[in-house]
Amino acid sequence: MDMRKLVGRNFARLRREKGLTQEQVEERSGFSQQYLSSLERGRRNPTVITLYELAQALDVGHIELVKTDGEED
Repeated sequence: MDMRKLVGRNFARLRREKGLTQEQVEERSGFSQQYLSSLERGRRNPTVITLYELAQALDVGHIELVKTDGEED
């Protein structure tokens, strides 16, 4: 599985579940809306630190961004 696409899909899903726009996540995280858009499309390769900071902005655990479908907590 392409990890960039997995992270992007999870990030987009979690952001929508939280009712947040990319612009709101930009304000919370400091990452640009362009970066977040590219991330959601699987075109970015975020670092571990970036994953942690994005998870904090979404108020979720960082593992949520790399979980595959069907994984338990």
